[in-house]
Amino acid sequence: MPEKTILIVDDESAICEMVTVALEMAGYVCLQAADAKAAHTLIVDKRPDLILLDWMLPDTSGIELARRLKKDDTTAAIPIIMLTAKVEEDNKILGLESGADDYITKPFSPRELLARLKAVLRRSTPAGVDSALEVGGLTLDPLSHRVSSQFGQLELGPTEYRMLQFFMSHQNRVYSRSQLLDQVWGANVYLDERTVDVHIRRLRKALGTHHDHLVQTVRGAGYRFSADPG
Repeated sequence: MPEKTILIVDDESAICEMVTVALEMAGYVCLQAADAKAAHTLIVDKRPDLILLDWMLPDTSGIELARRLKKDDTTAAIPIIMLTAKVEEDNKILGLESGADDYITKPFSPRELLARLKAVLRRSTPAGVDSALEVGGLTLDPLSHRVSSQFGQLELGPTEYRMLQFFMSHQNRVYSRSQLLDQVWGANVYLDERTVDVHIRRLRKALGTHHDHLVQTVRGAGYRFSADPG
């Protein structure tokens, strides 16, 4: 499984260090933030695979940050596990209703945290991240980072690979240039929208005459990836 990046948001340094050590020993990459503002910056810049979010933070509460993230299309899919000393059922319900995927009360053991974290990641990992995708005779294997068809292996640049992986896991939907910039390059990268057109041309060229029809231009709207010519 590719390395997963976990963002730990907690103003207690001892908790952050304990969690970081446990997760890094299990093969995860860890980021740390002590407040909601720093956490949001890291989320936009680094796109973690999961957020461990403390309920009580010095500026904005973890509940409010979770609600903010779930309302934003660019961050809504990132799973959140709430960490809190609040054990009352009403608090647990409030945490889950804010958008959290799970809820762990302090104190907790590293083994419990790892088990719950792995379970949430399994539920939230989309197709094409850990498993191969196949569309129209085209196969993308994220573990080997290869794209192939019955005609052989295709050579793609890193941006074209990320674009194809996004397209193959989000078929039959039209995406505007700005949406593709956010999804492929990241929300905190500022590029001209025509950059997308350049990489679409490169992607079609790499796909070749057998598969370039899968990347479809929707006039006035953007691009769609579909095996359906209609």
